[in-house]
Order: sequence, then C-alpha cells, then structure tokens
Amino acid sequence: MARFIFITGGVVSSLGKGLASAALGALLQARGFTVRLRKLDPYLNVDPGTMSPFEHGEVFVTDDGAETDLDLGHYERFTGVAARRTDSVSSGRIYSNVLEKERRGDYLGKTIQVIPHVTDEIKDFIRIGEDEVDFMLCEIGGTVGDIEGLPFFEAIRQFSQEKPRGQCMFMHLTLLPYIRASGELKTKPTQHSVKELRSIGIAPDVLVCRSEGPIPQKERDKLALFCNVRPDAVIAAQDLQSIYEAPLAYHREGLDQAVLDAFAISPAPKPHLAKWEDVSDRIFNAEGEVRVAIVGKYTQLEDAYKSIAEALTHGGMANRVKVKAEWIDAEIFEREDPSPYLEGFHAILVPGGFGERGTEGKIRAAEFARTRKVPYLGICLGMQMAVIEAARNVAHLPDAGSEEFDHEAGKKRFTPVVYHLKEWVQGSHKVERKVDDDKGGTMRLGAYAAHLKEGSKVAQIYGTTRIEERHRHRYEVDIKYRDKLEDTGLVFSAMSPDGRLPEIVEWTDHPWFIGVQFHPELKSKPFAPHPLFADFVRAARDISRLV
Repeated sequence: MARFIFITGGVVSSLGKGLASAALGALLQARGFTVRLRKLDPYLNVDPGTMSPFEHGEVFVTDDGAETDLDLGHYERFTGVAARRTDSVSSGRIYSNVLEKERRGDYLGKTIQVIPHVTDEIKDFIRIGEDEVDFMLCEIGGTVGDIEGLPFFEAIRQFSQEKPRGQCMFMHLTLLPYIRASGELKTKPTQHSVKELRSIGIAPDVLVCRSEGPIPQKERDKLALFCNVRPDAVIAAQDLQSIYEAPLAYHREGLDQAVLDAFAISPAPKPHLAKWEDVSDRIFNAEGEVRVAIVGKYTQLEDAYKSIAEALTHGGMANRVKVKAEWIDAEIFEREDPSPYLEGFHAILVPGGFGERGTEGKIRAAEFARTRKVPYLGICLGMQMAVIEAARNVAHLPDAGSEEFDHEAGKKRFTPVVYHLKEWVQGSHKVERKVDDDKGGTMRLGAYAAHLKEGSKVAQIYGTTRIEERHRHRYEVDIKYRDKLEDTGLVFSAMSPDGRLPEIVEWTDHPWFIGVQFHPELKSKPFAPHPLFADFVRAARDISRLV
C-alpha cells in the first residue's frame, strides 16, 4: 500500500511546487521506490482544456486523452512515469461528479455539503491506484488560504487521519524573501504560512524554502523552532540555472532523506544518481550553441509552450549543444517581411495554436524555411500551415486555407485544404463531432497510432514504421489534395492506420522539413529525448557549423 506525500504551497504562487514534486519523485525512484504523481487543482474549470494559454500556460495531454495542468509534464519528464487521466483533478471536476451523483439520487435524498460529500469525492480520487506504487505524491494547486482550495486541504487532513499512523506526510513550500535594503532574509512569511496551514489541522513534516541564495544556519534553526519541524527537515530551494539541476540540488540539501525519515524508513536505500549526473553534465558542458526561432501566437507567456522549450533542451542534450530558443510573434510577419527576423537562425519551429490570429505569419515562416532550406519543424497547426503554404505557392491553389478560419469568419473564403474532423476511430469505436459542439474535451485527444512510409526521413529518425503519439486538435489536412501536393515533392510520410488522416508530411528536396499533426514534445524527457527533437537539433547543429 502506498505512502502518501502531500505537497502544499504558501506565501505566493509559482514557487515551483510542481518542480519540487517532480524532483522528489525522481529522487525516490533513484532509491529504488516506485512513484506516481498527482495534481489537485482548486480552479472551477473542469479541466484546463478551454483556458487560454495566457491564463494557465500549456495544456498537457496524457496518452488516455486527458487535458491537464502543465505540472504533469514536469512529473513525466522527471520520472518517466506516463501520466493518466486519474492523475489530475480540479474543483470543477469534483463538483461536477458530486452534482451528477445528486441528480441520479446516489445520496438517497441527503443534503449535499462540502463536508462530507465534496471531501469524500476528493479522497476517493486520491485513493485511485494506491496499491500500485510505493509512494503517491499529491500536489495541491494554489496557496494555503485560497478559498477555492479549502475543500482540498480539509480532504487531505481527513485522509491523513483515516490512514494508519506514519502512512502520510506533508511537505510545505514557501518563500524566504531577501530584503536587499536591510540585507536580511526574512522568515516571517513562512511562519505565517505554516500558522495558516496549522490552523486548518495540517502540520508540515518538511519545509522547502525557496530563496535566491543559501539559507544561513541561524535562519534554518529559527524556522525549525517557530514552525515546529526538525532542523534537518528545513530544505533550501535555491534558484538554479536549469530545472534539471533540481534532483541533485535537492539531494544535496537532504530532501529525500528528510522524507524517508518522516516515514521512519531506515536504513534508507542508497540513491543511484548517475542518470541525473549525466543530464547535468550534458547541460553544463555543451560543445556549441544553436539558435532556434519559435514562431507562435502565445509568445508573451513562455509557459504556453513549456513542453516545446523543454523538448528542445532535451534535443540539445542529445547533441551536446545548447539550444537558444527565441520567441517571435507570428503576427509580426503579417505586417512585415520575415527575412530580417529569421535570418541567422539555424532552425525554425512553428507550434500549435487555435484560431486565425497569427496564421498568415506562420505560413510566411514556413515559406521562408522551405525556400531558404532552413530546418523546419511544424507541430499541429504548424504542420497545417506548412501544407497550406505548399498548396498556395507550389501546388497552384492560391486560395488554400482552413475551414477553421472560414468558420470564424462565418463565410467561405478559402479552398479548405484543412477541414473540421467530424468523425474518427478511437480504439474500437467511432467518435463523432460537430463544429458547434461544446469546446471542452471534444478534440481528437490522446495517443493514436500512425504508420510511417518505408524509406521516409521520419522512418529513419524513428527507426520504425509504426509509432504512437499524442494528439490535441479538431482539424485535419484533407487527403483529397494528397496527389497534387505529393507531385510537388511534399510527401505524406505517415498516415493513420485506416489511411484517412495525414500524420506527418516532409519535403523530399529539403535538408530537414517535417510537419507533424501530433505533439511529440509531450513525450520527450531529459534522459530520453524525443527522436524528432533530437534530429531537428542535430540538423540545426549541422547548419550552424556550415555558417
């Protein structure tokens, strides 16, 4: 039966609870334990699928088709454990489940209340799969004191009381601000945060204190005294140059040992950290640098493309080069020539997105990459824009466009080379969708198989002709234009198993130009870079050495 670690946060948000959770999971794995990580989010959206990336950053997608918080990406990247639908839940999902049960009459006419009905639903979620792993790490989103999060804090308090003594522990992440004018590191915000946590019945076993620099012993002792934790359970979380330093940095601080001590696990298994030492070596001993332009529409918030940024880093590690990713707003290219902006880059990546804004700029970026022979990776919408560019400028379809933009405009303006997917096969059943369906959870989501063309560039990169990748989209490239496009040299090098849906396109007369309908970045890890990103960065490296 699993031991449970509940990770909470205080003082301010965005301190790195997700990273701390992921790093702790990696350290427990390094000591031979099995782990699973979960995120409990207080917001009232059922999931982040309908949120703007500006609101919540990237939407991470699991193999089984769940749209989740981006922290699940950290969990996967650090532990290699594939996230599942049951690893992410929000207040919206919890309340929705409770109300559905009430409508069915499952509560037998009782008055429905936060306690016990909502908290029981949360506890039921936490229990899922508890017999599968040694440790279950559950991160509570937001900060202690948030009104939306109170049911979750109450639920984990109850849960810890219902489990046998020593089966649950609490790790609290706070901020130690440095007041430059007085030259002091202040512990009071952490003290108040712990006081708030204790007022709702939760006493932290381990304190993880985020700071710009080292925490002097005097402040550690003060925190231990006033927050009622052991001195060796006060862990410094200093700012790092790379997030992939975190497992080694937390190990040096004694986080994994403090957690094992809290569970009275002795003697503690010796950690095997060679994998993370190799990751660190590849990051800090790079043998060159490549510049990659990311031409997107949510460039004001880098978290909107978090997995892409990390996958590029992994590709750099595979090639022992540093990848300098630079973000360019696609809308600029709708007004200006892209050449002055894109010259000097060793590769161009056009990521996914929704809606018409910025799409003409993405098309011009694809044209620049095609005509200048610059390595290009188009992901999801980035693939569709590359196909539209080819249709307009090479295949003599000047009005080529997407039904998505016609739908937004309310009138037909384009020859729809990209169309709204109305039905497809998922597993053993057919899925049907309409343009005016609800937005949430109605896309082609999760892992789907694809067959790669023998002898294609992508077949060489993957080393196989059958792959399975994660999808998140509503629109598809129309195969009725396949012959016309392939006659120009744009090959449909991967298709869905039924041959109806294009999954990958590539230019045969280009050094490296590939568009994929899926999201390869979601499966990349620092110790297992995705093959497409590894080869994309290799191509960029080769270009950089020619310049």
